[in-house]
Amino acid sequence: MKKNLALTLVLLAVVFALALSGCAKTETPVATPTPEPPVVTNPVEENTPDEPAEPAAPTEVEVTDIYGTVMVPVNPQRVVALDNRTFETLQDWGIQLAAVPKAVMPSDLVYVSDESVLDIGSHNDPNLEIIAAVDPELVIVGQRFAGRYDEIKALVPNAVVINLNFDVSTSAEHPGDNLIEGLKNSTLALGAIFDKNAEAAQLVADFDKAIADAKAAYNGTDTVISVVVSGGNIGYSAPRTGRVWGPMYEVFGWVSPLEVAGATSDHQGDDISVEAIAQSNPDWIFVLDRDAATASAADSTPAIDVINNSPALQNITAVKENKIVFAPADTYTNESIQTYLELFADIAAALSAK
Repeated sequence: MKKNLALTLVLLAVVFALALSGCAKTETPVATPTPEPPVVTNPVEENTPDEPAEPAAPTEVEVTDIYGTVMVPVNPQRVVALDNRTFETLQDWGIQLAAVPKAVMPSDLVYVSDESVLDIGSHNDPNLEIIAAVDPELVIVGQRFAGRYDEIKALVPNAVVINLNFDVSTSAEHPGDNLIEGLKNSTLALGAIFDKNAEAAQLVADFDKAIADAKAAYNGTDTVISVVVSGGNIGYSAPRTGRVWGPMYEVFGWVSPLEVAGATSDHQGDDISVEAIAQSNPDWIFVLDRDAATASAADSTPAIDVINNSPALQNITAVKENKIVFAPADTYTNESIQTYLELFADIAAALSAK
């Protein structure tokens, strides 16, 4: 009996211990949190639509020449240039030319020494067949070759031919305006054709500033006589009509002390005696040395020597006070916007200094 009681107590103790064990709190391991993605304030969608494509660069541009509007290929590959007002701009922009009139161009232009650029010759006796031979996409006509537009257009019917000439002749109603607007418009037209719009706009802005500076420097009363020196002779460049200088009287309001009947735009100036110049006693003399820009420059007397060696001119105000301004040496064959920029800056500096 005692033995059975003891066994019963042992079994109860085991049951009680198991019950306590089951009621005890079991400690659960702490789980490591899963990292969350960072918060993106401007999330990019996975299926972001493509950005709008930029419009294709134009293959043609509309420019205006003396005959109206013309559609011209952008960046044409075979270009013939015949306008002396454009050569320096085209060179500065690195434009390759197929043919040019080397006989009437400044010798330091790269096109003159480049044997791959064919020579059309002078405007007086050109070899226009060379234009046809290069099969141009574009021919730029102007100034000396302006009168050959129809002939050239008939010779190359598949090419675009533009005439950038502007009228500063004796028949022009406003030669000064024509000079300024003609240089600006032709520069902008070239910029559009050769994808140099920013460069063209900068040239025009610089040009406008040079004009303003030269206007501001002139006192409105000093008298000005302009001349063309050629072959040792002094020719008269009359207000409005004279070669290079004439239109500037209208632009800057210069006062001339001399009036000559029948004034022209002759490339050597009008006949005038040095005595007539001396008698008018100008405050300033503005000089174009024609020979400095031609093949005969080495054999010619520089314009400054012609003036200084003229006894009749030694007692006039302009010579005594050294109030003489010379156009850039290559002006006669390079009437580009760059040439006028340089000339206007020289005029402004000279007038401001006196």
